[in-house]
Amino acid sequence: MSFQYPTSSPKLSSSLNEHYGREVELFNDEGAAEAFTIKLEFTWGDIAYVALQSAAMIAEDEVEFMRVIVEGDDIQLESIADEDEWEAVSEAYDDLMFTDEERP
Repeated sequence: MSFQYPTSSPKLSSSLNEHYGREVELFNDEGAAEAFTIKLEFTWGDIAYVALQSAAMIAEDEVEFMRVIVEGDDIQLESIADEDEWEAVSEAYDDLMFTDEERP
């Protein structure tokens, strides 16, 4: 199944930030915890996304995009495995973060 582009424009949101603050802690495959700063949260269509950045990623000017799954009071983050979805989310992030003159 390939990614279906939402017909609406992405809109800023803050559910993760309101629940956890500006930083979240994620665990890698080895069980080690790493802190990530929430750079931007947005909804696009029916899906919520977050752009996260660790200290190491800041130096490389990289961000990690994840889906935000909200079920009642429970909030979970889910990796984006589909390349088309990841690219589309990256472009939506750029649209929200940068003017045309600032785009990387």
